Amino acid sequence: MYTIENSKSTTGTKSRVPDVCPVSGMCPICTEDCNVLCEVAKGAFRGRETLYPAPEHFGKSTAASNKDYFLDWSHFQLMAELLGAKGIEPDSDIAFFENADITTKVGSRGKNPIDMAVPVHIAGLGSTAVAKRFWKELAVGSALTGICEVIGENVCGMDSDAVYSNGKVQSSPDMDFRVKSYLDQWDGKNGRIVMQTNIEDIRGGADDYCLSKLNVEVIERKWGQGAKAIGGEVRLSTLERALELKARGYIVMPDPEDPRVQEAFRAGAFRTFERHSRVGFPDEESFLEDIDSLRSKGAKNVFLKTGAYKPEVVAFTMRCASEAKIDLLTFDAAGGGTGMSPNMHMAELSSPGIWLFSQVMACAKELKARGRFVPDLSFAGGFVNESQMYKAFALSDIGEGPLVKSIAMARSPITAAMKGRHFAELAADGKLPSGFANQYGDTPEKFFISNSEVRKIRPDANLGTDIPWGAVGVYTYLHDRIGEGLKQLMAGTRKFKLGCIENEDIVCLSEYASKVSGVETLDARAARVMKALL
Repeated sequence: MYTIENSKSTTGTKSRVPDVCPVSGMCPICTEDCNVLCEVAKGAFRGRETLYPAPEHFGKSTAASNKDYFLDWSHFQLMAELLGAKGIEPDSDIAFFENADITTKVGSRGKNPIDMAVPVHIAGLGSTAVAKRFWKELAVGSALTGICEVIGENVCGMDSDAVYSNGKVQSSPDMDFRVKSYLDQWDGKNGRIVMQTNIEDIRGGADDYCLSKLNVEVIERKWGQGAKAIGGEVRLSTLERALELKARGYIVMPDPEDPRVQEAFRAGAFRTFERHSRVGFPDEESFLEDIDSLRSKGAKNVFLKTGAYKPEVVAFTMRCASEAKIDLLTFDAAGGGTGMSPNMHMAELSSPGIWLFSQVMACAKELKARGRFVPDLSFAGGFVNESQMYKAFALSDIGEGPLVKSIAMARSPITAAMKGRHFAELAADGKLPSGFANQYGDTPEKFFISNSEVRKIRPDANLGTDIPWGAVGVYTYLHDRIGEGLKQLMAGTRKFKLGCIENEDIVCLSEYASKVSGVETLDARAARVMKALL
C-alpha cells in the first residue's frame, strides 16, 4: 500500500502514529492534545515556511524529492559481453578496464568542441548559500578533474559588493572569485568555466560583464530546472539584505519596505525573507536572435539548460536548440535541487527522469529523420553513480553513438565537497570518528586516497589552502570513483570508448520500463535472439 505522507524529513515534520491515512497522510485519529508537529500543524504555525525544506539546514544542505516514481534507472540492466570488443584491440593484454577511454567532447558538432577528461559536468550552482559556501572546493575540484563547471544564476545580482550603473553590472567580486577559483587550477585544455544566465542576469548585463572582463568563453541560457518552475529562490537572513535586493529589482517576500513587516521581523515572528527570480517566456525568434548576439559578443560556446516541462515544451526546446545549433542542451529531470525549491515542486511537478529522457530521445530521432541539426545533450536529475550514467549513454544512442556527452551533477559533488571539508576540519580538531580514523587514518593526507595523485598534478600547490581538502574530495569522487567505475562497466560490456556505447547494451527489467523507453525487456530479447543463434 502506498500512502501520502504527512511527515517528511524535508519539512522536518512527523506523524503521531505510523499507520497514517493513505489518502491524506494524516493520523487516522487526530487529537487535540497531540504535541507532534505534522505537516498540517506546522503549516498552521509557520505557513509558507512549510513549502520549503526545513530552514534550519539552509546554506548547509541540498534537498531532493522523497517520492517513489515507480520507474528509475534500476529498472534497466546492463548487458555484459564476451565476444569481441569495440574501441580497442580484442587482446587480453590490452583490453583491460584501465585502458577504457572515458574522455568526451561537448559541443562536438560545433566549431569549438570542449574536451573533458570525465563525462560529467557540475551543473549551475548560483546564488544559493550552499553553492557559495563550497564554491572554491567545487571549482578547484572540477578544474583538477578536467570538466566543465557552471556558475549558476543570480551571482552578480546577489553580490552585495557588486557595482551597478544604469542597471548594468560593472564589477562583481563574487563573480570574479568564482571564475578565478576555476581558472587558477585549470589546465587550459579540459573543461571550461561556464556562466549561466536567467532573465535577471540578462537584464543586469551579467553575460556582457563575464564575456568582456572575465575571459569567460561559454554562456548557458537557463529556462528552468527540474526542482522548480517558478524561478530561483533563496532565503535572506537580514532586513538590510532584503532591502538591498529589492532595490536591485528582485522580488522579495514579504515586502521588506512595509513597516509592519519590519516590525514583525524584528519581533522574531519570522527569521528570513524570500528572494525570488522572475520567469522568462521564450519565443523562438527572440531566442535565435539572442544566441546570435551572444556569439557576436565573443561567446565561443553557447549552452542551454531547461527543466522537465510538459512534452510540448520538450519538443519546442529541441526545435529551438536545433535551429540555434546549441553546443550543449541540458534537460533537468524532476526531483532535486541545491537551494530552497518547494517540496511539492520537487515531488509533484514536472517529468521524472526516464519519462523526460524518452521524450527527448523521441524528438532527437525525429530531428535526425528530417536531416536537421541534433545538439549534444546532457541530463541532470539525481545521477550519482556510473551505472546510471552508462544507462543514460546507452539509451541516448539513436544510431551514431550516444547523443548524451556529459551527465550534469550537482548534489553529489556538493556532498563530496561538504564531507571533504568537514572531515578535514574534524581531523584538525582531533575529533574524527574513531572508527573512521582507525580504518582510513587520522589526517587528510592519509584518508584522501587521491592525495598523492593531486600532488602530482599540482606539485607547487599547497594542499589545504591553494587546493582545499574539499576539492580533493570532489576530485576523488569524480575521477577515482565515478571515472574508474565507468571504465570497469565499459570493459564489462567490451566498449572501450564512450562513442562505442550502444542501445543494445541495456535491457528493461519490466514491461512498463520497456513501454516508456522503447527498450526491449530481457525476456523479449532472449526470445528474439536464441533461435537465430542456435
